[in-house]
Amino acid sequence: MGQGDSQPPAEFFMDLEPFPDDILFSILSFVPTQDLVLRCRRVSRRWKCLVDSASLWRMKCERERMRDTLLAAEMCGSMPWQRVTIKKPFARNLLRNPCGMDGLNHWSFRHGGNGWRVEDNHSIIEGAKNQICFVTSFSWCEKSQFVDLLREGLWEHFLDVHQPVICISDWYAGRQDCGCVYRITVQLLAADSETVLQEFTMAPDPIPQWNDTQYHQVTHEFRHYGPGVRYVKFTHRGKDTQFWKGWYGARITNSSVIVKCDNLEPCR
Repeated sequence: MGQGDSQPPAEFFMDLEPFPDDILFSILSFVPTQDLVLRCRRVSRRWKCLVDSASLWRMKCERERMRDTLLAAEMCGSMPWQRVTIKKPFARNLLRNPCGMDGLNHWSFRHGGNGWRVEDNHSIIEGAKNQICFVTSFSWCEKSQFVDLLREGLWEHFLDVHQPVICISDWYAGRQDCGCVYRITVQLLAADSETVLQEFTMAPDPIPQWNDTQYHQVTHEFRHYGPGVRYVKFTHRGKDTQFWKGWYGARITNSSVIVKCDNLEPCR
């Protein structure tokens, strides 16, 4: 082989069938989740049983320090391990495009005045991944997003019996030279996506003209909401108070819906 020619990568094959289950569990726990389900599970009947075993997924969650998933497993006797490990429904924001990095995608919106627009923040939100926001106009601008809790990886028994805490958060601010108004409504909906099982709404005092442009946070935790919750509908709206042409209304960003596993009740 001439100088500078690249060598083919070395290949090494090993027959894993002679290994006992506990050794295979340890090896498979290092394999990426998608490969476990789409590839390893198809190797043989034995491997299918191993991949479908709760022992493997528990070991994998312990290795990856998936605390909330392990807490849910301790309290729930019917844990769909593969689904939960792939979807990771706990302790992450279930809203898509919460700041406007993807324009208005993933939101259903109603334009008022000159409609919605995405701009850079006028003040910093500490810890935020992105410093951009959705901006409203001189008439009510409203947008909403549905979160399908089952599609995000949760399951009926867990929602109905254990009722994990559903935490919502939103941030709003005004321009320095113009006052604004902000409203938020978050609803927990039944399987028909229409019946409201619990609702949170807030209408803060308007932000006055010549304000400091600092963001205000709205938070709420849904607890003990009863069985039947399948969707979260997150809606907020805003406008300016001067009725100025352009985008001088409420500035909204960092919206979130997060499911937590703290203080779960065990199955009875």
